[in-house]
Amino acid sequence: MKSIKTIVLKVDPHQPEPEKIRIAAEVLNSGGLVAFPTETVYGLGANALDEKAVLRIFEAKNRPADNPIIVHIANRDDIYVLSENVPQIAEELIDEFWPGPLTLLFAKSDAVPNQVTAGLATVAIRMPSHAIANALISEAEVPVAAPSANLAGKPSPTSAKHVMDDLLGRIEVLIDGGEVGYGVESTVLDLTTDPPAVLRPGPITVEELRKFAGEVEIHPIARADVPIEVAIARSPGMKYRHYAPAAEVVVVEGPIESMVEKVQELVDAQRRLGKKVGIMAMEETAPRYRADVVKVVGSRLDPRTVAKNLFKVFREFDSEDVKFVAAESLEPRGIGLAVMNRLRKAAGYNIVHVE
Repeated sequence: MKSIKTIVLKVDPHQPEPEKIRIAAEVLNSGGLVAFPTETVYGLGANALDEKAVLRIFEAKNRPADNPIIVHIANRDDIYVLSENVPQIAEELIDEFWPGPLTLLFAKSDAVPNQVTAGLATVAIRMPSHAIANALISEAEVPVAAPSANLAGKPSPTSAKHVMDDLLGRIEVLIDGGEVGYGVESTVLDLTTDPPAVLRPGPITVEELRKFAGEVEIHPIARADVPIEVAIARSPGMKYRHYAPAAEVVVVEGPIESMVEKVQELVDAQRRLGKKVGIMAMEETAPRYRADVVKVVGSRLDPRTVAKNLFKVFREFDSEDVKFVAAESLEPRGIGLAVMNRLRKAAGYNIVHVE
């Protein structure tokens, strides 16, 4: 694609400067692309009601055309414009979790272009809580279609530098609002099924959702423990390999002592083949490893630290030209389910189970 000049706007993440937000909003309204921070990861935004602008997202990211995009709003009333049916359970979930990292799947209205939904009859909507995201959408006065602001398949961006590495020269504006909070994408809950189903785990956990929605299923693709062929992706993250560094990744799952032993065994074997090897470890076990590169991703006692650092650490392995990564696992509960969803997919389901 033809290179374009990318303007980088440094914006206060807590008190966004109105004049800078106005510049970015004008770009959105003129059909341009704006990368901006949310509380989860950086998003790549276009006017969701502008078909040509939405198509430019796919071009900039090299994104498959059958991968739907989440629509971000700042005004709750917009869901009644974008959706054909807003069930009572949605109202209750919105009262509790919006603005925040929960995406809800509704039957779409005719106002939503097919390019946003990949031709599906459903639309995914969320209201971000990040001050910059909220200010940008409010100023533009349009719903904003925004997948993660990275090249398709690569780790999602959690800082402006990650966006620059992938999309500089492909988009009009990048809003640099510093590092994001959660570090993994929003939870996606399908409200068009009974009971509702989590299609992508995220910061709002299954356990939290069940307190308000009662029975909530976890779609098998959300567990990501085995590869599943999906003909139609109802949500981002369901169909294609995501979140992956350039290195080969293996995830080791099982009791901690056996896991540590297997991780070391795997990297030793790859090292003997002449590869530069890395280990993604928790801080409690990292000192026990020997490898070319050992990265601490967070604490097993606080899985949210792992979620926050996961994509950043993947990109660090790439920057250090690591060819093979063995990754420790977490228990797939709470936000650990979101971490394991991303890890297993990044590994292409290359999972080693130990007893």
